[in-house]
Amino acid sequence: MKKFVLLIFIILSILSCEDKKKVNETVNTENKDTIAVPIPESIKKKLNKDNAKDTLDQLVNLTNETLEEFLLEYGKNNPERFVTIETPHGDIKLELYNTTPIHRAHFIYLIKNGYLNTTVFHRVVKDFIIQGGNSDVIETSRMRRKMGEYTLPPEIQYKHNRGALASAKEYRDNPDDRSAPYEFYIVQSHKGAHHLNPNYTVFGKVISGMNVVDKIADLETDQGDWPLYNVFINAIITD
Repeated sequence: MKKFVLLIFIILSILSCEDKKKVNETVNTENKDTIAVPIPESIKKKLNKDNAKDTLDQLVNLTNETLEEFLLEYGKNNPERFVTIETPHGDIKLELYNTTPIHRAHFIYLIKNGYLNTTVFHRVVKDFIIQGGNSDVIETSRMRRKMGEYTLPPEIQYKHNRGALASAKEYRDNPDDRSAPYEFYIVQSHKGAHHLNPNYTVFGKVISGMNVVDKIADLETDQGDWPLYNVFINAIITD
């Protein structure tokens, strides 16, 4: 009987390890605990009450039924493709693909409405990815509530080479591989992350600043892969 119980325990332990490995090798949107650190003054100024109210008032509440028409029209009026993400560790310059029109337009929408500037790189896995678009700043959750609960239709066509810019997603109960709207990641691994190719949308690439990506990937993190000191994002359009 004791041997049987021990065998069951070993099997459960193996399954638990496999599940943990599977999660570590995917890019999901699970929230992590953070270590509170002071918000930089530059971010505080952007998040003052008047600015925050103006931003919330101009946001559109989207649904899965309305977002595609809205974003395609938004993309026609906002054709920008080049973005710089400023961080305390340096700048990362990105090129967005016109051939992923919904994801490109949505990323520009998040930047122009100031959402990304309330967020941090909240998940860092060395030799895999750095992931941004979330934070424990209250304005982040306020803006998410205002913009709505929706997902983006997949536009899967590019590979996860080093420097690829892609959308995170829920990997469980998501058979259509729809993207999470608020979180993105950059592939840091020199080998790429090609096991993600069939299921995640790549919508751009790093054109300058991979050394900054490497610096961020090398930061010390907690058990949830969140850097011990928040890496705030300041995203600006450069074309």
